[in-house]
Amino acid sequence: MKGFIIKVVSVLTVLVTISCSEDTIDLEGLGSVKGRVVQVGTNEPLENVKISTNPGSSTVFTNAEGFYLLENVPAGDYSLSAQKEGLLAVFEGITIIADIELEVVFEMDIESAGNRPPDAATLLSPADNTEDLPVDLQLVWSADDPDDDTLLFTVSLRNEDNATVEVFENIADTTFTITGLSYRTKYFWQVSSNDEINDPVNSTTFAFTTTNPPNNRIVFTRLVEGNSVIYSADESGGTEIALTSISKNSFRPRRNPTTGKIAFLQSVGSQTHLFTMNEDGSDVRQVTSQVGVSGFNLEEVDFSWDANGSKLLFPNQDKLYSINTTGSGLSLVYQTTNGNLITEVDKNENTGIIAIKTNDLDGYSVEIFTINTSGVVQNIILSGVAGAAGGINLSVDGSQLLYTRDVSGSENTTYRRLDSHMFIHNFSGDPTVDISVNKPSGTNDLDARFAPNEASIIYVNTSNDEISPRNIQTVLLSDLQERVGLLENAMMPDWE
Repeated sequence: MKGFIIKVVSVLTVLVTISCSEDTIDLEGLGSVKGRVVQVGTNEPLENVKISTNPGSSTVFTNAEGFYLLENVPAGDYSLSAQKEGLLAVFEGITIIADIELEVVFEMDIESAGNRPPDAATLLSPADNTEDLPVDLQLVWSADDPDDDTLLFTVSLRNEDNATVEVFENIADTTFTITGLSYRTKYFWQVSSNDEINDPVNSTTFAFTTTNPPNNRIVFTRLVEGNSVIYSADESGGTEIALTSISKNSFRPRRNPTTGKIAFLQSVGSQTHLFTMNEDGSDVRQVTSQVGVSGFNLEEVDFSWDANGSKLLFPNQDKLYSINTTGSGLSLVYQTTNGNLITEVDKNENTGIIAIKTNDLDGYSVEIFTINTSGVVQNIILSGVAGAAGGINLSVDGSQLLYTRDVSGSENTTYRRLDSHMFIHNFSGDPTVDISVNKPSGTNDLDARFAPNEASIIYVNTSNDEISPRNIQTVLLSDLQERVGLLENAMMPDWE
């Protein structure tokens, strides 16, 4: 209370002093105002800030150091303003006194300084922990901004199998379609909202799990952007699924139903190596390392499963090797005696018989024969015949061998085949059967394989110009006239 009384007495004293003073305030005449404009927080000078009064008198702009000077302003009360595009306008009430120079310092902030961040997005679909979802699905969320700013979204996606995070940016809608997910995989997704003013705001994280892969029994390859990509398809040629990346050259898939694995070849630098993966394309593992797969033409080279899916047989020049699918246990199985290259191999698990195709450096001087597990030659199927041959495949019971041969006998440096037919050799002594009886003229039948029930053959048919697309077809052994198209622009089929 005592302090309050002292303040009141002080104020009265000042008023009395003013009222008694002979130097009264001149409300007429001209005065001036000067000052500086700086950035809030940093005190950096701001140039070209418009300084003006309301009511209007005069307008000036700050210099490079942020200083300004308004001169010859009539005495009176004003609202002094500082304005610049991109900055929040600042206003200050002032009284101009004749012959007095006021000083006013402005601190200005960016125009969005009062802007509020967006609300965190609400994830709507798929609901958290949803299972059995397709590998192509739509993510849906809702989002709001308290200032009605336009929002851009970023979707982050990762799966439980690795630490890789896929990021999809600058999404303007609240829906986003994800394609090409892996089967039987758990994914985690999150949405970040960005008003391009404040820091992005993250949503909660939801999880979902994709469905199991379909039972696609056919695998094949197709050229995509210069690389061979492995696909699977059902027995009608539908439900195609890409199993390998377009960034890698992967080819010659061989499916093993017992293990649920697919073995294949893939380019690694200047070499070619054996790999395995699950039937949905996951869990890719390199098998060979010290000794790669090689031959006169990698598009013709083939390998075989062995030991109920625990081993693989593969050629390297004139040698045939065996290796565990774990990459261990590399061992030599067979070596040609004449230096010719081993290009293809196929083993029958029931009989233990191994079929081999060899040729010279140009792909000719073909020999197709069988050996036992000790490397001893058992049967000569083809020898001393001009032209290219290959595509060997043993029947389930080991009583037949399917192969292709260019009946034109043509041998040229480009390895162009002119009239390749499919043949079935019977180990029982029955005559070899030509099953390309209804092949269109000017085409080749290549890469023939028995269907799982051996009632039909799956193969590639293509023009003999060697540049036209290759198409996968099937033909019933009971009706060789009826050739059915299965997959277009496709090659290297396997049907297990």
